[in-house]
Amino acid sequence: MKLCTILWNGDTAAARVEGDRAVVLEGFADVGAVLRAGTPSAVASLEGAVIALDAVRYAPVIVAPSKIVCVGLNYRAHILEMKRELPEYPVLFAKFADTLAAAGEEIALPPESPEVDWEGELAVVIGATVRRASDEEAEDAIAGYTIANDVSMRDWQFRTREWLQGKTWERSTPLGPVLATPEEIPSDARMTTTVDGVQKQVGDIHDLVHGPVDLVRYVSTITTLRPGDVILTGTPGGVGHAREPREYLASGSVVEVAIDGIGTLTNRFVPEEP
Repeated sequence: MKLCTILWNGDTAAARVEGDRAVVLEGFADVGAVLRAGTPSAVASLEGAVIALDAVRYAPVIVAPSKIVCVGLNYRAHILEMKRELPEYPVLFAKFADTLAAAGEEIALPPESPEVDWEGELAVVIGATVRRASDEEAEDAIAGYTIANDVSMRDWQFRTREWLQGKTWERSTPLGPVLATPEEIPSDARMTTTVDGVQKQVGDIHDLVHGPVDLVRYVSTITTLRPGDVILTGTPGGVGHAREPREYLASGSVVEVAIDGIGTLTNRFVPEEP
C-alpha cells in the first residue's frame, strides 16, 4: 500500500494511492495521524473522495514528526568519495520539522549559500512506539519507506565539525511523495538521483553500512521512537561537493530522486524571494 499527505480543502489530509488516483482518508490530517491511530492496513479499504493523482498537490508525507534523525556516511561509495573510513557506529545528526518540504514544491536557494548540494536518500518511517528495540521489534516498528532529498548547504555544513547548520535550513528537505509499506520495496531496489536530467547518483538501497533495522534498534537505544518519526538513511556516491570540479544547484535546477517501489521525488530550485 502507498499513502500520501495532500493539500485538501485549505488544509492537509492523508490519502491512499490506488494506481492513478488518490482516495482521501477523511479524519486523518496526514500520514503521521494514520500511523498514530494504528497500522496502515486499518485504512486499506476506507472510502473517501477520489482525486486524479496528477491533480494532487502534495504536502510533506509526514507533516510534523517528533524526530527526524539523519545518518551520514552510510553508503560505502559515498564514504570513499568523501575520503573517510567506514564508521563503526552510525554517524547521527538531527533535523527540525521546519526543514520539511513537499514533493513538487519549489525549494528556495538561500542567498547566504552558493554551495547548495543534493543528497538523494531512502527514509524510514516509524509506525510504532519503541525504546531499546530488539531486531524483531525494530523491524516490526517500520511502517514503510519514503524518499528524501537532504539538501545541504556545504559551506555552512563544513564551517565546524558539527554538520547541523548546513542541514537544517527552513523548507530545504523535501519528503515524499508517498509512504510505501515494506512489501512494496523490491529486493533489488535502487535509488537514482538526476539533476536537470543528468544522472548524478545511483545506489542499491540495501547496500548500507547500517541498514534500516540496525538504525531503528540503535536510535531507539538513545531515545523513544514514535509513530511518524523519520530516519534518513544516508546518501550514495555522486554528490556535487565531491565532484571535480565541484557542482552545486543553481536557479532552475530540477532534482529527481527515484527509488524502485516508491516513486520519484521531484523539486525545482529557485532563488529565495526577499
